[in-house]
Amino acid sequence: MATLGIPSNTIEVLQKYHFNFQKKFGQNFLIDTHVLEKIMNAAQISKDDCVVEVGPGIGTMTQYLAERAGHVVAVEIDKALIPILSDTLSAYDNVEVINEDILKVDLNRLVQEKNGGRPIKVVANLPYYITTPIIMGLFESHVPLQSITIMVQKEVADRMQVGPGTKDYGALSLAVQYYARPEIVANVPPNCFIPRPNVGSAVIRLDRYAEPPVQTADEQFMFSVIRASFNQRRKTLVNGLSNAPGLNVSKEKIKEVLARMELSETIRGETLTLEQFAQLADLLRG
Repeated sequence: MATLGIPSNTIEVLQKYHFNFQKKFGQNFLIDTHVLEKIMNAAQISKDDCVVEVGPGIGTMTQYLAERAGHVVAVEIDKALIPILSDTLSAYDNVEVINEDILKVDLNRLVQEKNGGRPIKVVANLPYYITTPIIMGLFESHVPLQSITIMVQKEVADRMQVGPGTKDYGALSLAVQYYARPEIVANVPPNCFIPRPNVGSAVIRLDRYAEPPVQTADEQFMFSVIRASFNQRRKTLVNGLSNAPGLNVSKEKIKEVLARMELSETIRGETLTLEQFAQLADLLRG
């Protein structure tokens, strides 16, 4: 039975192993059973699922996942946590712990080996400092994926789901919304963790699209255009794109494309929709 969501049980395990939190790994362990249940419900885990968990910590959420999923692969970077996980997960025969850096794992091969290439679900309480690289790594490497249900910094969750014209809208919003449908399912205060983080958190579910909601001739080029558009938010698209290294588009070409799209020469990136960025990139490329 999953027991680590209870604070006293977590503290007991930490004391037993004299565990020291590693700031470099961004370790904040969840100690709230209600939040854990919300994550499980949002992820809709069943015995048919192979789940990859990033950063299991001492195995708190891993226990919950193991009781619901067919198979759980937990990827943990911190060597000091491996003996603890061997202990806390000893009752479960459907969990495999891999002591690796998730950013260096060949996830396509892992999915092939552990789930026969069928889509997995990713569930995680992510370290804030590598949230974006992990999410974008999962999407850009085109890992067979049903959904990602993750705990992230509240501010980052907000950025993933907002639309044009808001201060949080940016390259991350557009990238996430190109690959998946985002939905914040719970807000989580700092007192639900040990040690307490300095900021609020949120659980967000990203449902992977079978096909992106917009079509573009060159996905990589579109994202280069998007990044260049937000690198200097105060600049107009004409100045931001013409000065971007690697894009090689002139001011004249950008002005001509904006005119074709019936957009002002003074427009900025934060006002464009994903569909408009796809169109802009295709016209600049053409």
